[in-house]
Amino acid sequence: MKKRIDIAAGRVDGDLVLKNAKIVDVFSEEIIEGDIAISDGRIAGIGEYAGKEEIDLNGKYVAPGLIDGHVHIESSMVTPSQFAKAIVPHGTTTIIADPHEIANVCGLDGIEYILEGSRDIPLDVFVMLPSCVPATDFENSGAELCATELEKMINSDRVLGLGELMDYPGVIGGHKGVVEKIKMAGDKLKDGHGPGIAGKELNAYVSAGIKTEHECTTVEEMQDRIRLGMYILIREGSAARNLEALVKGITRANLRRTLFCTDDRHPEDILNDGHIDNNIRLAIRNGIKPIAAIKIASLNAAECYRLYDRGAIVPGYLADLIVIDDMESFNIEKVFKEGKLVAKDSKALFEVKVKNNSKVIDTVKLSEVNKDMLKIKLESDIVNVMRLSAHSLVTKKVIRKVDTEGGYFKYNDMLDILKLVVIERHNRTGNIGLGLVENFNLRSGAIASTVAHDSHNLITAGDNDEDILLAIKEIDEIGGGITICSKGKVLKSLPLPIAGLMSDKALDEVSAELKEMLKIAYDMGVNKDIDPFMTLAFLALPVIPELKLTDVGLFDVTKFDFIDLSVKSE
Repeated sequence: MKKRIDIAAGRVDGDLVLKNAKIVDVFSEEIIEGDIAISDGRIAGIGEYAGKEEIDLNGKYVAPGLIDGHVHIESSMVTPSQFAKAIVPHGTTTIIADPHEIANVCGLDGIEYILEGSRDIPLDVFVMLPSCVPATDFENSGAELCATELEKMINSDRVLGLGELMDYPGVIGGHKGVVEKIKMAGDKLKDGHGPGIAGKELNAYVSAGIKTEHECTTVEEMQDRIRLGMYILIREGSAARNLEALVKGITRANLRRTLFCTDDRHPEDILNDGHIDNNIRLAIRNGIKPIAAIKIASLNAAECYRLYDRGAIVPGYLADLIVIDDMESFNIEKVFKEGKLVAKDSKALFEVKVKNNSKVIDTVKLSEVNKDMLKIKLESDIVNVMRLSAHSLVTKKVIRKVDTEGGYFKYNDMLDILKLVVIERHNRTGNIGLGLVENFNLRSGAIASTVAHDSHNLITAGDNDEDILLAIKEIDEIGGGITICSKGKVLKSLPLPIAGLMSDKALDEVSAELKEMLKIAYDMGVNKDIDPFMTLAFLALPVIPELKLTDVGLFDVTKFDFIDLSVKSE
């Protein structure tokens, strides 16, 4: 500190000085011209300074490093260190990770893997302990984390609090297990996940100490929560894209209660469009002033998560800085992490080491599955069907007439209704959930994956049982991942050996594999308004309305209870 004070006072030269910068001041919302003096990874002063090393920015803009307020690293399908190599060049220097995907497969070992796998990289990875493992009592996951288990890690290095409380009925109802987890977190932050709740139920949810929400899809929902003191994480992911709708509700009065997140973002979207920098560009295009968008992506996020040493360019803060060409296009040219240049011209300037993953592999444990187990017994030809919505995690519960044969569901090539199957894959229980899905449009084949939020059982959809069985067999053989099959052949597979969720390859390699698989899927007729693999991954999540399928059965999220596939006549 003495050294930093001396540099700030101009008595000694800085370690590094960024000269001739246009500095984005997120406190005053001004552009300040001057130099930035850096000492031991922190900002010493702003003004006119000399340094042992100097970089002339020639009038380029400098903004604080960007912060992703809520992200599941696992959705990138790569390890934490490979994730860093992908997003740091996009200006993200801090993320708040919720590792509930890998925790649902591997328990505390999964959380520890994320923490250890993200050490010694130029990206600060903070963790919110998963509150819902399993996400609900209506599915089977690979682990169960109660309050006493979570308490073992609540004071761990880089753990900020309790992750998204998806069991909002449990919170609202004051259920013992949920309340114990909230109490366990003490004064640390509690993340929310309460789509659609309002009125007294919303009051009850907030009264439990929940401070954030990333599931808003309308301005009205956003305003309701801000009025009750919540922070709104404006999400722009791969399957759920809510930014354009929500920024319409940002005002001068409520802007400080908003921040950005990606939640779940696929490799191709990161490579093509970016990370939080993409949120900023979209916000600017939709009428948010550039400095305000930067503030949302930096200072707001830092203060929400009580990271009071970053998020702005002021003396004493971490020298997490991005250099951008102009405030409108927001192209990032350089990224500094704690005063070190770590990315330039969209390229990472650092290498990462392979971390020990021995506790999070070999996680696919299936019982035998045969064709008879895939038969759907119906009491009626009028059935409840899950209908997909474009670019949304929300599915609609619709009633359709289907063909039957001998009392069982029969495929009809003229109808866009596929069989959906969820198979427990952690403990060989033999549980199989069967349902029907519409608006997928897959023809002559099947897709299967062990990425199935949040319990990550094996999920598969197809228009014939033969390809569904082949896809299940392929997933078992590759130890988890994604596959697409057609007419008795495996067309392409992406192995994800780490918990059945992540590859140990670089993100661009994984993206290339996925891109090829996407082309195959769309050539097979898959609806181009959906990402087939990301969409499939969310069809087993029983906390997103309206209809979902778990390994236990068909689940009506609005009723929060199981329902029959058949619609019985009254």
